[in-house]
Amino acid sequence: MDSSTSLVDLGVNARNAARVLALASSASKDDGLRYAADVIEERAPEILDANQEDLSVAEGQGVTATAIDRLRLSEARVASMASGLREVAALGDPVGEVIDGWVRPNGLRIRRVRVPLGVIGIIYENRPNVTSDAAALCVKSGNAVMLRGSSSAIRSNQRIASALREGMSRSGLPADAVSLVEMTTRESAVEFMRMRGVIDCLIPRGGHDLVASVIENATVPYVIDGDGNCHVYVDAAADLDIALEIIVNSKMQRPSVCNAAESLLVHARVAEEFLPVARSALAGVELVGDARSRAILGDIGQASDDDFAKEFLDLKLSVAVVDDLDSAIEHVNRFGTGHSEAIVTTDIRAARRFTQEVDAACVLVNASTRFVDGGEFGLGAEIGISTQKLHARGPMGLRELTCAKFVVEGDGQVRK
Repeated sequence: MDSSTSLVDLGVNARNAARVLALASSASKDDGLRYAADVIEERAPEILDANQEDLSVAEGQGVTATAIDRLRLSEARVASMASGLREVAALGDPVGEVIDGWVRPNGLRIRRVRVPLGVIGIIYENRPNVTSDAAALCVKSGNAVMLRGSSSAIRSNQRIASALREGMSRSGLPADAVSLVEMTTRESAVEFMRMRGVIDCLIPRGGHDLVASVIENATVPYVIDGDGNCHVYVDAAADLDIALEIIVNSKMQRPSVCNAAESLLVHARVAEEFLPVARSALAGVELVGDARSRAILGDIGQASDDDFAKEFLDLKLSVAVVDDLDSAIEHVNRFGTGHSEAIVTTDIRAARRFTQEVDAACVLVNASTRFVDGGEFGLGAEIGISTQKLHARGPMGLRELTCAKFVVEGDGQVRK
């Protein structure tokens, strides 16, 4: 893939590759992914060297620790990329799956069958592992993929994409099943978002500014992988030991990702007991709270509405004390982003109400928000977590990268 290749030429090549992939057997797609995994492992030293160059440039520009964490690759992360390719190869192929079917009174036989979307555009920031994860899911579901990463990861992405393309070629699939857009200017990003007739579905993976740019500029269909302002609500009937483990895991296991908790809500009946213990367990996390939580904890900062609405992606957590379940649900629906929300309770009715009334892609009962992930759900590597309601919602795996085609079979019927 020549770095001077224009977006138009990349698009033409991707559409041609998509036609081949749509008809490719499961075995050939799986072979392509396994060969790609082999090449990634073979070229791991090159990938890591390129990543070190990206990191050096980023560090020289003074980017945040969170951005560095997302950008950084290691031997373990490269191995995980290869493993992810093989895991997706081992998943069932959704293409050709009959969703449902029926026979009409006039004898027409109607089936809905899964088919690929066509060409999927992925626009993303920092994380070079997305290059591999996204390609794996797109190829397995019979789609060509155009990858448009950020300038901060361009060297890493070039090496990874080259390995993926080599894997496709070794299996007999078109190398253009995977293409990398190497132009990283803002103008090229906007052009990418407007490739009607080429990109069938655009998926942004990045921060608020990227999503806002897609909403403002895109003229192709898109699925928003949006902010994750996730809440953990500790109910009056919560097992407080379990609640403590859940909030610590949700916030601290990996604070820079979208399924990390950003806000803790605690029922007033258990707040005085739970909040001091939680503060101790959340050592290193900056807490900001409402007046009632500050009255209990004393020395934490005051939280504004902006704090309660913010995805921190860092060791920072907003805290609020609520009077009851109604207040908790109201708070979550007001400030949440529709991503993932958790309740900790032994009250079945409270759990049921929370799952029914909270407007989010994923609701959890007595479990960490960190489980909202395609791999943890058994979907394989995910392409993102949709916070919208059409056409996919929640973790997007293979089936979410397909659509339905109606196949109608008759015996000469005509409409009267």
